[in-house]
Amino acid sequence: MLELFTVATITILAVISPGADFAMVSRNSMMMSRRAGVLTAVGISLGVLVHVAYSLLGVGLIISRSAVLFNLVKYLGAAYLIFLGVSMIRVRPAICGTAPRPALSDAGALRTGFLTNATNPKTTLFVVSLFTQVISPRTPLAVQLGYGAFMSLAHLAWFILVACAFSSAPAQRAVASCRHHVERGIGGVLVCLGLTLALASLNQAWSH
Repeated sequence: MLELFTVATITILAVISPGADFAMVSRNSMMMSRRAGVLTAVGISLGVLVHVAYSLLGVGLIISRSAVLFNLVKYLGAAYLIFLGVSMIRVRPAICGTAPRPALSDAGALRTGFLTNATNPKTTLFVVSLFTQVISPRTPLAVQLGYGAFMSLAHLAWFILVACAFSSAPAQRAVASCRHHVERGIGGVLVCLGLTLALASLNQAWSH
């Protein structure tokens, strides 16, 4: 019972803590559509399952005990965040009389959400820590699979709520006159997150 409570509590806290996943869902919901935001949320929940799968296979334990592997995960995550951020910053504002920017495809929204969390070091640390430090190896496999499903569904439920909130009529009106600046701002946040993550990983590597 204590294990279940701990897994549920840590999962909820990890899900609602702001990060790259929150930035991507809010951006796609505001800039594109509610559908794009919801599909991004679905992709994020699927990305969580990647971490659950390799943790169940024991790879998570190897990653948690290998500074090289864990730093590699961080560098990949940082590079992806910087790539996304720079892409948003470089988007040119729409000019009156020109065709609007093409909408994000369903596959594109899913892919963006999936890659955001599949390469997200925060999600890596959260899932790996639960499976290596909280969930007992003696816990039945069916229960461990249930924990993994809960982690994924918790992300799905929360980010669908975020998508609905940021694609609402009041939110759309609030950003109507400054959409380009909002997108650039979110891009800047992602670049800062990526650079901070990369620098922290470098400092940790040098300290060892």
